[in-house]
Amino acid sequence: MCFSANASFGAGIVLTFIGIGAIRKTQHPSQIPFACIPLIFAVQQITEGFLWLTLPNPNWIETQRVLTYLFLLFAQIIFPIWVPIAILFLEKESTRKNIQRILVVLGTLVSMYLTYCLFMFQIQAKIISYHIAYEQNYPPAFKYAAGILYVISTIIPPFFSHIKKMWLLGLTIFISYIITTIFYDNYLVSVWCFFASIISISVYIIMIEIRIKTVKVLNTLII
Repeated sequence: MCFSANASFGAGIVLTFIGIGAIRKTQHPSQIPFACIPLIFAVQQITEGFLWLTLPNPNWIETQRVLTYLFLLFAQIIFPIWVPIAILFLEKESTRKNIQRILVVLGTLVSMYLTYCLFMFQIQAKIISYHIAYEQNYPPAFKYAAGILYVISTIIPPFFSHIKKMWLLGLTIFISYIITTIFYDNYLVSVWCFFASIISISVYIIMIEIRIKTVKVLNTLII
């Protein structure tokens, strides 16, 4: 989370419980990647919690650097790939699968580009106005293109899923991104993660729907 170490650790604990609850709803290995989304956010939030603790102390500069890279690894590299792949694993309709495959390719491209930028250009985390600002000197020429691909690969996949309540995930990601862009543009990476708990709740709700639907199908087959 973006306000303090305690807030980040608290969010991490809550997200861990949501993630465990979502995983307990799974009934097939293909559902596990999607159910793990809250746990990814949990690790990310706990990482930023430790970053909050180390940033004020210059003696922890190397630890700060590792935590900064780890946080951005989840935010910019793992997430744009994980979301479309997790939803693709849940898809059963061939046409929708093909669309999800295209979105996986887009997510992979943006992830590869951001991986290159993360390790080739200077990055730094700073505490500014009760938020952590991640200064990333990435090439400005590709900034907007990468941003568009990131949004497409993380927001669009839920809207092409056959699962009825999957739109909740896409909507919460979209709304959180818009609010963060408008009000916290300078702290976009950190503040956007403030909405991780809301996004994770939608994941849990969707897993309940998947479980209910799966049980109904199994009962039909038994009968």
